[in-house]
Amino acid sequence: MAKSKKSRDQLIRELSALLDETGLTEIEVEDDELRVRVVRSATVAASTTVVAAADLPADEPAAAEAVAHPGLVVSPMVGTVYLAAEPGAEPFVKAGAKVEEGQTLMIIEAMKVMNPIPAPRGGTIKEILVSDSQPVEFDEPLVIIE
Repeated sequence: MAKSKKSRDQLIRELSALLDETGLTEIEVEDDELRVRVVRSATVAASTTVVAAADLPADEPAAAEAVAHPGLVVSPMVGTVYLAAEPGAEPFVKAGAKVEEGQTLMIIEAMKVMNPIPAPRGGTIKEILVSDSQPVEFDEPLVIIE
């Protein structure tokens, strides 16, 4: 019986997260029914990245404005974002808060590993673009620092 599209997609996500976790640039898995190879051509690090506004649907002008911001911080991995260290705790940062370079902005859980996302530079949190426990994709906008 062939693997379902959902299980293939999940496998690809898990392998991508494993690449992030280990620093590898390539991983391949094969069984009787399926062969999956995931290759990353560039090193992934928490960084400020600008995503082209043309890549967004036209009905999302606020999102287009956010991705064009020079202080945009994007997700370096696929996973689940947590804004606080534990449920019920104060969030790491709030809109309007001052942050220093290297300060933890949030955590992304990938394959049961908690990965702190550090501020790439100091400044003021203009906007938090994700909510607690939200799944995020690679390069998804997380926060804007001014």
